[in-house]
Amino acid sequence: MPNSNAALPSPRIVLGFNEGTLGLLGAAVLLTGAVLWSARGPSVEKTDFSLTYVGAQIVHQGQGVSLYDIGLQKQVRDSLFEHPNPLFYEHPPFEALLLSPLAALPFRTAYMTWGFFNAGVWLWLIWFLRPYLPRPAEDLGYVSLWFLFAPLGVALYQGQPSLLLLAIYAFTFTNLKRQNELGAGLCLGLGLFRFQFVLPFAFIFLMRKKWRFLGGFALTSLFLGLLSLVAVGWAGILSYIRFLWTIGNNPQNLSYGAGVDMPTIHGFVYAILGQQIGHTGLNVIVALWSLLLLGFIAARWKGWQSGPSFNLMFAAGVAASLLAGLHMFTHDFSPMILAMFLGAAGGSSSGVPGHRVLRTVIILTLVVFWFFPVYFLFVAWHCLYLMCPILLLFAYSALLGAKYLGPRQQAEVDCVTAG
Repeated sequence: MPNSNAALPSPRIVLGFNEGTLGLLGAAVLLTGAVLWSARGPSVEKTDFSLTYVGAQIVHQGQGVSLYDIGLQKQVRDSLFEHPNPLFYEHPPFEALLLSPLAALPFRTAYMTWGFFNAGVWLWLIWFLRPYLPRPAEDLGYVSLWFLFAPLGVALYQGQPSLLLLAIYAFTFTNLKRQNELGAGLCLGLGLFRFQFVLPFAFIFLMRKKWRFLGGFALTSLFLGLLSLVAVGWAGILSYIRFLWTIGNNPQNLSYGAGVDMPTIHGFVYAILGQQIGHTGLNVIVALWSLLLLGFIAARWKGWQSGPSFNLMFAAGVAASLLAGLHMFTHDFSPMILAMFLGAAGGSSSGVPGHRVLRTVIILTLVVFWFFPVYFLFVAWHCLYLMCPILLLFAYSALLGAKYLGPRQQAEVDCVTAG
């Protein structure tokens, strides 16, 4: 079992006939069956992967410069599917280029291939992160919680790369635990296919003046920028910028994703004040609140590089980066499972002022996140924006936990040094 006192654990798995191994084996069977069942299902054409497939097809056919032409997307979409998804492809150009080999496969085969890849990432993350996540202590309970978190299942079914984004946050976390800031920045940059979340997280490190981290992030960003240029050219990149501007200024448009269906600051403010203020006022309020939240976390992170305080600060940073993202759906909660496990471990610490109240608040937020019917009901009722206050409460609770644990953590370090 993982040692919660170890600052830099080494990922490992003990092979043998035990509950952890049986849990992983059962998980592998479950995920394999889920992918096969979904690929053969009648609704597979309506999954989000169909949009990814359209983007990959356009680039594969050498029409990358027109990737964000709505008319072309409709034409390709209607030629591929009988009952197409009404949304549009809005992911960055480099993603369409990297996934373009899938366009050479029939749609269902491509969906199944991508699904098996995501299932492998899911299983690997369960194993890789276990030494860093001491709660729950039982391996079977730990594995089970991975399958009770609905956004992961939604990401797998929809064919979204959110599990890959979770893996990138995990790599960033483990590199920071090893105090490899350059490597952490390089890893985070790989998540720019979800730039609306990755950029706010990088902004926290900009406010903290972590230049090695930002240097690594810039290198990866440059590489992915060059791939985008190869995929669509300068004209395509300008078209993408205009497309994003259109999406940002039309939060009521279901084809771009309605604002009330997004659990972000933007979605929450739009749902509450969208009828009273214009787009400019909305964007100004959202920008101010987002910058305030990210700046507050950066100011409180201080010098914690390891231990429970660092874990809780990282968890708060993940939650804040999602809150500050303008475009977010259910599957985009996926990185939160790392933050939730870190919050559960930090919130279980005792001997700090108000720890019982803090632990209760953290547990309540975790119960909401792990209660899978919430996501489906809120989506059905078009009120997923109500998850925004829960995310904010979790982030603030993690900040308080780091503040309370910090002095005790430092006292333990001083005690060890003196001894």
